[in-house]
Amino acid sequence: MNSATAPAGAPGNQSEVDRTLRAILVDVLGLDHSQVAAFGADTGLFGYLPELDSMAVATLLTEIEDRLTIVIEDDEVDGEMLETFGALLLFTENKHAEG
Repeated sequence: MNSATAPAGAPGNQSEVDRTLRAILVDVLGLDHSQVAAFGADTGLFGYLPELDSMAVATLLTEIEDRLTIVIEDDEVDGEMLETFGALLLFTENKHAEG
């Protein structure tokens, strides 16, 4: 399985951003470490996790900004970005790469 098809978080496939994002999900949403460790690219987030409601989204995004030293503009936030772990990870990695 190459990195293009490996699930997010597969052993040897976790970036710094991936590890940080998983830690944020545990801390902000109070999810179990093992649950978050098992998240793949297609794991549903908003609309799938009862812990991730509209209030938690604001806290989650603020924590992502703080821990990764990025700025997320209001117009960048949409349902697709929060739909799956893979979509949120891709968005977050791209923002982090922008510096």
